[in-house]
Amino acid sequence: MTVIDQEFHRRAARIPHHGLGLSVDVYQPDLFELLDALQRAGLAYGYLEIFKAATPALAEVRRRLPSTLLEYHAEGLWVTQPDDSIQSQAEAEVITAARHTQTLGSHWANFEGASKQIAGYSFGTYLPPLFTRAGAEVSAENIRWVQRRLDQLGDGPDREGPLFLLETPPLTYFGFGDLDMAEFFHRVTELAPCGLVLDVGHVWTVYRYSGEWRRHPLRDFVADFLDRFPLERVVHLHVAGLAVHDATPVEDSTLPVPGELPWWIDAHGAPIPAILFDMLEQILSHPRLKQAKGIALEVDTKAIPQTVREFEQFGDRFRWWAGSTPAPSLSGASSRGWDQEPRSAQGVMTGDRRDLRRQYEAYARAVAGLDGPASVQLPCRWLESGALEAYRHQYLRHEILHWGGELRDMFPETCKDLDRVGIPLALFVEYWFREPRRIEDSYDFFLLKLGRFVEFVGERLPHALGLATREATDLRNAYQAACERVETGSQADTVTS
Repeated sequence: MTVIDQEFHRRAARIPHHGLGLSVDVYQPDLFELLDALQRAGLAYGYLEIFKAATPALAEVRRRLPSTLLEYHAEGLWVTQPDDSIQSQAEAEVITAARHTQTLGSHWANFEGASKQIAGYSFGTYLPPLFTRAGAEVSAENIRWVQRRLDQLGDGPDREGPLFLLETPPLTYFGFGDLDMAEFFHRVTELAPCGLVLDVGHVWTVYRYSGEWRRHPLRDFVADFLDRFPLERVVHLHVAGLAVHDATPVEDSTLPVPGELPWWIDAHGAPIPAILFDMLEQILSHPRLKQAKGIALEVDTKAIPQTVREFEQFGDRFRWWAGSTPAPSLSGASSRGWDQEPRSAQGVMTGDRRDLRRQYEAYARAVAGLDGPASVQLPCRWLESGALEAYRHQYLRHEILHWGGELRDMFPETCKDLDRVGIPLALFVEYWFREPRRIEDSYDFFLLKLGRFVEFVGERLPHALGLATREATDLRNAYQAACERVETGSQADTVTS
């Protein structure tokens, strides 16, 4: 066992068994309405994983659930990216994550192994990393820096922060690289003592959009994936819904060929297909899954009645695992693995990092439709026919115009002015990706969308700039007030797990 592995096991041994839980948002749906519904249904949960929210809201969750295990799902820190300035850009996000985990008393902080901002281009939902050796090494180096900062900011008895967990990303129709996901995460864990979050639905999307479904039955694919994936590092598991995206044409959302799989993508508000519970059962039976502490249904944006039904089914099927005896802890080295730079990572800061940065620039431009076929410029071990085109022309267009706020609802009067002079909103998509921009502020897609649309109006219809600015200001003020809202004094004060 390497020093890196020993350090992971030392820290993982401190995390108690959590059982079955829920990964939730404070606001959507209202967390305490959800917990009250679970209580009325007689459903107990082992823990909650809370998505990033305003600090006062998280403090209120801790106040009202004083004995509940609360873990943290971070947002806005892109550890897969090779930007030289990641430390200065990410410092504010690390400080926020440290403050939030301390507020909740979290044992871990879950970060996505994906990004919403790449090479100066911003997206509304996650894009997977480039699955290359250099990509894995840069990710590991960035993870080590984040873990060091979390520990430096920690308030525990040993001055240690929460354990960094890296989550397997979903594929929204495509992926690029010359490694597969199992190989990528294996390389990351060779170089960083982080834990992992294995998302079952994300694994299904790999099966679907890598083309493996054409070559192997799902059970065989999962067995091979698990044999090569670093399961001994998995601390947490997610199960969420899958669904055809709203922008997918009806004719493409059905099964035109017998046996063909639907164009499902990760969708937390959608029902959980039964096949994911079958996959989870297969994963839990693997002998190398020794450090898993909890399994959570991701239910942010999901209707409360649907969540209650699915959590009951989840408990009925996997209650045996919730009550199982945790794996014995392994005594690890007392030295800190992230402070001892692995020899194999020494060259990441030079040519490999520069090459990877250029590849990510090509990646961002390719998926935004700014350049020619991505397969010419990027390593592409697998890519389903038509998948990238579906992302560009259906998903991405919908994301900019409709996701995170319908433009016509956000700017009703401004859009009327644009309509009167014949300026279509579709031009806003072209404007959004016209050029890369320096990323300085913390990521918030809603606020980003407000600012970009005002800029667009100022360029295309200057006389409407004042109107757009007023509508944006009203939205920004309402949004900030909603994010900082703290519920007090309700029957939810008595909700317990």
